[in-house]
Parts: sequence; C-alpha cells; structure tokens
Amino acid sequence: MGTSQKKTVGFKLNWMNLRDAESGKVLWQGDDDLTLSHKEHEARVPKKILKCRSVSREINFSSEQEMKRFRLEQRVFLNSEILEEWFFEFGYVIPGSTNTWQNLIEAAAANQMIPPSLLSGNVVIETAFYDGNEEISRSKVRLYYV
Repeated sequence: MGTSQKKTVGFKLNWMNLRDAESGKVLWQGDDDLTLSHKEHEARVPKKILKCRSVSREINFSSEQEMKRFRLEQRVFLNSEILEEWFFEFGYVIPGSTNTWQNLIEAAAANQMIPPSLLSGNVVIETAFYDGNEEISRSKVRLYYV
C-alpha cells in the first residue's frame, strides 16, 4: 500500500458542528464520516444559520499518518455553479492523533443572501482534504435547510 493510500485509509472525520459564532450556540452537529467519497452525503441544517453574521465550523478528525501540511479546499455549488470557495490550512498533524479544528466563516451581506427556499436541496458543498498537494479525501454534502 502506497503512502497516499495509507493516508486515505488512516484519515477519518469523527464529527463536525456549526455554531453561531457570536453566541457560540451549536446549530448543527453530525457524526457521519464525511470523508467517505463513494456517496453524496446529506445534511439538514436549520435555516436560521443563514441569518448568522458568521459561523464557526468545528471539525474533529483522526489521522494514523503524519501530515506535514494538512489543509482543505471547499467549494459551494448552487445548481452545479460555484457560488463560493474557501481555503483553510491546519498545518502539521501528529501520527496517531485526534484533533479539533475550528474555522470562522463570514456571511455575505444581508442584501446578498439567497432565500433558504431557493438553496435547500440545491446546494452541494465539495470538500477536498490535502497533505500539501496530495489529495487525501474528497466528499460532497447536499444541504437541506429546515
């Protein structure tokens, strides 16, 4: 098994949550391993999250392998068109470790927000995890605003 396959096998997303960054209140939490790329995942997120000025995303992950420059690239698609792109860098990951990673995502201005009724079921978030330039995992999550 090559190094790339070992990283893929040894990497797992344990849980993730989304919080209102101002109040700290958890608005959504899931424990599906979203690194499993063989299927499109689904998440039912409360539509009030779209009213938050900023959202804190917390990811808990485990890695059997050392990673020198762990990072992720995220693309938000609306009806197959890219709406937003985000790039986040974690850095060094100790082999055999479990880590929690928190990112702050700023919302668009209120007058630029798309209504939840148009977004629900039409938004897919594609997340690719990397060690440097080596892709470890890629997954897609379709969002439903409830």
